[in-house]
Amino acid sequence: MARTAEDRYNEGRAFAHNKQWGPAEDSYREAVKLRAGFPEAWNGLGYALRNQKKYEESVRAYEEALRQRPNYAEALEYLGEAYVQMGKLDEARAVLDRLRPLDPKEAETLAQAISSATIRR
Repeated sequence: MARTAEDRYNEGRAFAHNKQWGPAEDSYREAVKLRAGFPEAWNGLGYALRNQKKYEESVRAYEEALRQRPNYAEALEYLGEAYVQMGKLDEARAVLDRLRPLDPKEAETLAQAISSATIRR
């Protein structure tokens, strides 16, 4: 039986839940190959990549998720976190400005990450 994009996405989520980032990345990549218009899978791919410190690739995956769903709060928060980890705090703050009106809880998470990074510098 052929595996669907949703099957691969769910498999990626299970791997990510267990912090198995390489297999999660593979599953998410297969999901977006099967269905390119799948913002949740692009977001998951970005998350798996970011957790492997593949920041530039993760940013591209988050940007694709956001191209498909511009007000995707979780993808915005994750994009901001990637920028924080890359040391691009101005970009992270710009993402925070976009995120605040969409989801105050996600915005607070990103604001704390930015604040922590600022303190460490």
